[in-house]
Amino acid sequence: MQLYSNNIEGKIMSVKCGIIGLPNVGKSTLFNALTNASVAAANFPFCTIEPNIGIVPIPDPRIYQLADIVKPQRVVFPKIEFIDIAGLLKGASKGEGLGNKFLSNIRKTEAIAHVVRCFESDNIIHMTGQVDPVKDIDIINTELALFDLDLCTKTIQQVQKRVQIGDKNARIELLVLEKCLPHLKEGGMLRMLNFSRDEKRAIRYIKFLTIKPIMYIANVSENDCNDNVYLSKLCEIASSERSIVIAVCAVVESYISKIKKKNQFLADLGIEEPGLNRIIRAGYNLLNLQTYFTAGVKELRAWTIPVGTTALQASGKIHTDFKKGFIRVKTISFDDFITYKGEQGAKKAGKIRFEGKEYIVMDGDVLNFLFNI
Repeated sequence: MQLYSNNIEGKIMSVKCGIIGLPNVGKSTLFNALTNASVAAANFPFCTIEPNIGIVPIPDPRIYQLADIVKPQRVVFPKIEFIDIAGLLKGASKGEGLGNKFLSNIRKTEAIAHVVRCFESDNIIHMTGQVDPVKDIDIINTELALFDLDLCTKTIQQVQKRVQIGDKNARIELLVLEKCLPHLKEGGMLRMLNFSRDEKRAIRYIKFLTIKPIMYIANVSENDCNDNVYLSKLCEIASSERSIVIAVCAVVESYISKIKKKNQFLADLGIEEPGLNRIIRAGYNLLNLQTYFTAGVKELRAWTIPVGTTALQASGKIHTDFKKGFIRVKTISFDDFITYKGEQGAKKAGKIRFEGKEYIVMDGDVLNFLFNI
């Protein structure tokens, strides 16, 4: 039985991150590296038409630490789904360049990874004729905002009809949509507006594009990773949007993903880990997710839950019976589990807690649910 399994096993939570960008910025090369897939990465627009999908394990060193203590027969990692969406063009919101199809694919995701070209190359064409991250981002953001503006306008018309027949939920939705409309008319991103939890819940079904959390991936040349003239401009934009930038060289990352002696290669370059690991973790964090563990001899498994999840809700991720018959949950923090070498050591040290259904699960908790059906 394989101890450290990267296979995609069990029930997969729908955690989707869409990879977007203009044509020829390195999206498919990056996707290939992330998923070890063999997606075409050619030097012309629309190389990707149907979205390519890959499910990858999230690198979490805590799993290996737990496995060293528990010695499980099987390990199941948390996972994230990346979707390589075709390169967008100016006018996509009006349907140009298969734009409507591509933008609709973005609606199916929960977060966005926007790949921006930050390297010069005479061999790879740029659709605008020059490398300009600021202009590239503006093109994409404009198309996303225009798509949302049209969607918002049409939805308001539909919701107004529901208001007229006395739908109470529709009144709340209308108030939120009327808050969104002027912001979109100015080309703003909805993620920059402050929404209450109830407001977010009211319009969640609409699946606006600009409300999704975003990270920018700067695709740099292997020769100027540390001194890139375009990177600082990209960081300024990300800072103004309360977003993040991860700089990688997609070509190098693609090479690293294919070689067997990855650790030695990285050590020779003076790199602690592949840039892909940072992208995967950032996608996870963008969605405000965290991990709890169940640690048994048969299986060590990482479970993905939103931050703020209660013990009762977390139990339902494993099985509905756990939630129906919930009694309490035996809880050990990750640090205590490691420090005291497992459950028995934590018990002797008085570090095991029994929590009720309203307990807010913390990142890294090792849980054992007690239930009765």
